[in-house]
Amino acid sequence: MIVLSLVWGILAIVGMLVAFLPCLGWMNWFNIPFSGVGLIVSIIALASSKQPNKGGAVGGVILCGIAVVFGIIRLVAGGGVL
Repeated sequence: MIVLSLVWGILAIVGMLVAFLPCLGWMNWFNIPFSGVGLIVSIIALASSKQPNKGGAVGGVILCGIAVVFGIIRLVAGGGVL
């Protein structure tokens, strides 16, 4: 589950970067929920892991959190949320 959270975070960041391109800001409407679910999965992986190495889960939390925050900022700045 730790690897899943890290991969999910990487996909969320890639989606966020693609949504920053002009005319592709609408992708944030799909990327924000995707990143939110990834954030929940990463937090569950972080809390339930008994391994001493939890870097993947921490990375997933950070990457998904960044994708959610910057996606919302992009929607507000681009007029996608009124």
